[in-house]
Amino acid sequence: MADASIHGPQGAIRQPDHSVLWRLWAPKARIARLVTWPGGHRVETAMAPGPPRYFTCRQAGVEEGLRYAYRLDDGPEYPDPASRWQPDGVHRPSAVFFPETYSWSDHAWRGVEPADLVLYELHVGTFTPAGTLDAAAERLEELARLGITAVELMPLAQFPGERNWGYDGVHPFAVQAGYGGPRALQRLIDAAHHAGLAVILDVVYNHFGPEGNYFDRFGPYFTDRYRTPWGKAVRFGDARAGGVRRFFLDNARMWVRDFHADGLRLDAVHAIYDRSPRHVLEEIRGAIAEEAARQNRRVHVIAESNQNDPRLVRPPAEGGYGLDAVWSDDFHHSVHALLTGERGGYYLDFGRAEHLAKALSDVFVYDGCHSEFRGRSHGSPVGDLDRSRFVVAVENHDQVGNRARGDRLATLVPPAACRLACGLLLVSPCTPLVFMGQEYGETRPFPFFCSFLDPGVAGQVRRGRRAEFAAFAWQAEIPDPQDPGTFASAKLAWAWPAGSFHAQIRQLYADLLAARRQWPALRDRRHTAVRLVRQETPCGAGVSPALSAGTAAPQGRAVLVVHRGIEPGLTVCANLTPDGQPLPPEAAEGMIVLSTEERRYGGRRDIETPPRGLDPYEMLMLGRREWRL
Repeated sequence: MADASIHGPQGAIRQPDHSVLWRLWAPKARIARLVTWPGGHRVETAMAPGPPRYFTCRQAGVEEGLRYAYRLDDGPEYPDPASRWQPDGVHRPSAVFFPETYSWSDHAWRGVEPADLVLYELHVGTFTPAGTLDAAAERLEELARLGITAVELMPLAQFPGERNWGYDGVHPFAVQAGYGGPRALQRLIDAAHHAGLAVILDVVYNHFGPEGNYFDRFGPYFTDRYRTPWGKAVRFGDARAGGVRRFFLDNARMWVRDFHADGLRLDAVHAIYDRSPRHVLEEIRGAIAEEAARQNRRVHVIAESNQNDPRLVRPPAEGGYGLDAVWSDDFHHSVHALLTGERGGYYLDFGRAEHLAKALSDVFVYDGCHSEFRGRSHGSPVGDLDRSRFVVAVENHDQVGNRARGDRLATLVPPAACRLACGLLLVSPCTPLVFMGQEYGETRPFPFFCSFLDPGVAGQVRRGRRAEFAAFAWQAEIPDPQDPGTFASAKLAWAWPAGSFHAQIRQLYADLLAARRQWPALRDRRHTAVRLVRQETPCGAGVSPALSAGTAAPQGRAVLVVHRGIEPGLTVCANLTPDGQPLPPEAAEGMIVLSTEERRYGGRRDIETPPRGLDPYEMLMLGRREWRL
């Protein structure tokens, strides 16, 4: 049998004989001591050094919850870099956690297939009034009834204070104590599987947060060769990176093995720098596949990237990394710029109907062509790759929260345009992602918030946030990210009164999600043809009063015609303008099966009456009578 002290993961790990083995990678230290507090009394124990530059200590009779820390070379005490539980915060000692003692009841669960994924991104702290994992679990059945198949949790790794988006975590193995800690995550995932929902965890492998970050005391976790927008880059690709790579591979395995997670969403993989013969992303995918095979269920690895690089999802045999899916922001940018008229920042590259047409047919709008925003060519074509391997959205935490005030689409465009955005998202052949509250037209904002304990770090965040939006007229109105009120403003209303816009658009989401499940044409991810019909309306005429001051009018007054599936397929006619438009010829060839402007959704359309034209922002879907919901 292999020696667990050499080959096992870092952290406090329960052994088959119920003893606990502490294992620490600390190549910067000559000596290491384990400090524990059994019965409240401080005990210091020397750790045994061993290859490859690990220290170990084994003890019997250890109870879950025992606090412990490490001392290196007679220096101060630090929490465990691989701590599974930080009940007292990022600076305090770690606690022993035994994941294997949870009694799972999801033995029949086999996961969700890629073609069936409908992702629902949520932030645990603002999803419910209580802001805990147990409270979130109480809403899972409602999401399943809506048609969601997978919940994607924003990062749970322990961060400073009680309020944070999660991307400032400094204990990648520990579930945020304020959310309920690791046991609560096990309960939520167990409940999700009973509701028929997969759970994807958002993990951050490209950087660590600025406060409580003690990694460089232990080993060479960082490199000066690269920088990220959030600080030092993690070391993955040189001769000193072996322990770092094992750290993250152990982390990926842990979520699948100990928490039964159905996948990982890897944050900003374009900021993971690795020139090794086998990229760490490919290695992570392989490690997760091994854990999934042991449990006989489907597990997904989804990357976030702004590089428009299909190699992420191509198999290794074709020079790719073999991931299951990758985000595509081009769809969001195409829809948002077209409907709002905004042209600032990266929206400079978007705003024409052609962009949306290309996003629907080719996934990446910028697939090797010139990007004015970047000043160079950008991206690469996806070719005939299955469209379920690309995740698209009209709202997500970044695109809402990285606005100055965190305002949502429902506050920027008319209701009909919100319904059109819903239709475009769910007609796309790609995997849809719905941001929490979007399904009922939530109007409460999702601004950036945090609760750093270090006044210096908090001040830097405030100044950085103001500088980011210094060019905008509303700079003075940017919410203070450290103010508890900023966090409170993001709590979901979670309400859709009967007859309201919120209830009507939620019904539209439910019906279109049912259509994605039931209609063969919408289940077809490989056959999508798009045609753009130019109308005679002069550019700039009939501009919606909802456009923000100072923004340009939408260009390309057009109707989009989308054909999904092989014969008999589905024909979709989408009016991208705030004015009524003539029907394209395709609208005379089929029966209306759904319109985003039906009365039940808040519009004026009666689908039993032959249409004379398209209403403003209307999406008309034509197919077989038996497809009607």
